[in-house]
Amino acid sequence: MSVTTTKGKEGGLGETVRVIVHALIIALVIRTFLFQPFNIPSGSMKATLLVGDYLFVSKYSYGYSYYSFPFSPPLFSGRIFGSEPNRGDIAVFRLPKDDTTDYIKRVIGLPGDRIRMIDGLLHINGQPVKRERIEDYIETEESERATRVKRWRETLPNGVSYTTLDLIDNGFYDNTQDYVVPAGHFFMMGDNRDNSTDSRVLSQVGYVPFQNLVGRAQLIFFSVAEGERAWQVWFWPWTVRWSRLFSIVR
Repeated sequence: MSVTTTKGKEGGLGETVRVIVHALIIALVIRTFLFQPFNIPSGSMKATLLVGDYLFVSKYSYGYSYYSFPFSPPLFSGRIFGSEPNRGDIAVFRLPKDDTTDYIKRVIGLPGDRIRMIDGLLHINGQPVKRERIEDYIETEESERATRVKRWRETLPNGVSYTTLDLIDNGFYDNTQDYVVPAGHFFMMGDNRDNSTDSRVLSQVGYVPFQNLVGRAQLIFFSVAEGERAWQVWFWPWTVRWSRLFSIVR
């Protein structure tokens, strides 16, 4: 009787281990080839993405480079099943100057494009992008009192429309040089134009190689107020931004 019981315990333990291993393999496959979660640590994409947002990023949207795999082993160069991003996509990429760091910005310039900011207005290939002033963005989380920030709606040449913030009149990168996007690279910008280190800063970000793209932001699956911790479930009734859950990223 005791031998049978021992075998039953061993069989139960073995089954548990197999279930755990299978679950880990499935999670690894999903993370590597389908979706990877990311969280937003800075305000460079406000008001589209907020600090405390948690996103699913589709790994298959642009194909796969070695950055798609955990620990980024340099198994090959270039991309497999590569598909170039569309202008206006919000994409996660590895920083060219430090490929251990993930950034998230909007794709503004495609290979061969000329990009320039003139008096805060985006120009693509010598043409100003359509921009209209809309209601101010009300900032309530960064300070004790609500502050108003100028907000604009930009529409890119391919029809993609989104909002940008204008924190400072005549900001440092409101007037720039003419950037010419090299072949196989992309020009990335944050929606919070005066608070974004992006491709306009050649010394820190610059042009982003196609190989460095990790995936396209698709869905906000969770969101907590800035400065709050997602694991503190007892505060969720007050800290979770319920209206942002399961919203599509555009």
